[in-house]
Amino acid sequence: MIDNYYAVIMAGGGGTRLWPLSRKASPKQMLPLVGERSLFQIAVDRLDGVFTPDQIYVVTVADQADVLQEQCPEIPAENYLLEPMPRGTASVVGLAAVALQQRDPQAVMAVLTADHIFQNEAHFRKLLLSAYDAAQQDHLVTLGIAPTFPSTGYGYIQQGDWVEAHHDLDVYQVLRFVEKPDESRARAMLESGDHAWNSGMFVWQVGRIMEEFKRQMPDLSSKLNEISRVWDQPQRESVIQRVWPQIQPETIDYGIMENARDVVVIPGEGLGWNDVGSWEALFEVLPADEQGNIILGDEFIPIETRDTLVYKKSSPRLIVTIGVEDLVVVDTGDVLLVCKKDQAQKVRQVVKQLKDAGGDYL
Repeated sequence: MIDNYYAVIMAGGGGTRLWPLSRKASPKQMLPLVGERSLFQIAVDRLDGVFTPDQIYVVTVADQADVLQEQCPEIPAENYLLEPMPRGTASVVGLAAVALQQRDPQAVMAVLTADHIFQNEAHFRKLLLSAYDAAQQDHLVTLGIAPTFPSTGYGYIQQGDWVEAHHDLDVYQVLRFVEKPDESRARAMLESGDHAWNSGMFVWQVGRIMEEFKRQMPDLSSKLNEISRVWDQPQRESVIQRVWPQIQPETIDYGIMENARDVVVIPGEGLGWNDVGSWEALFEVLPADEQGNIILGDEFIPIETRDTLVYKKSSPRLIVTIGVEDLVVVDTGDVLLVCKKDQAQKVRQVVKQLKDAGGDYL
């Protein structure tokens, strides 16, 4: 273990692309989608050997904190940091940075996710150790994912010159961040060999990221300083409750990374990474039968059915499919979703319509 190294798990998201299973009261990170343990528990498990439970912090919202604490009670209760309301990943990183700076001014923080899957967890831990060494050289480190196909659903990072190597992993200068491309651009970036997928995970010294907040996001920096001044005082909660609604929502990518100084990327190869961002993504991480079907639940009869995912939870209905393929069928008892596999990303449009209509089934 490294004394001044801390993991910060961002765990406040809603996972709307996995609706109707993932909802406000039970977002995807709380769900056992790929086994008996939830995605959040898996995210904590894979940190073993790099961080002790006391070195793991979780940033979430109040209505999710109790369940997350029940799932991972080994993490101290005071390490669960609560946002009064979501304000984007920049504020999440800022709140965690304040907490860590108060605890250890020399802290290095790894900003991680609660809802991703890594098939090669040992290599991921090696990546974290390499990133720590790079962060000690004053870099802002991004953890890239070596692309395996021309994805239009991920952002990309263009690699520049080789900078150094740690734990036999190469570190490259970041030339630019690229937003989600169309298919032709994605194919060109894959073929160029100098782009990584942007995983949304970062490693840096707390002091360095606070400098960037001050330089690039002075309003957020001012509010974080206001919280920092009362961190160990009784009025901390009331100050957070007053300040937080005033924060302008922003991501750490837009707010800081795209214009930060001395940004590097370590492209992780062979990680078997998946952000489990949609029903379609589950086809990549769950075992299928001989017909390519993934069955999560019981009371299902497939006849001449291929490459179809069926999820049935808390529903007495028998599901029967005949002569279909490439479908997603999700039955949660109160909602039945049926869609083509390649259209599964559009469930976000349903969630938006439900919100506009008053919020039922969310």
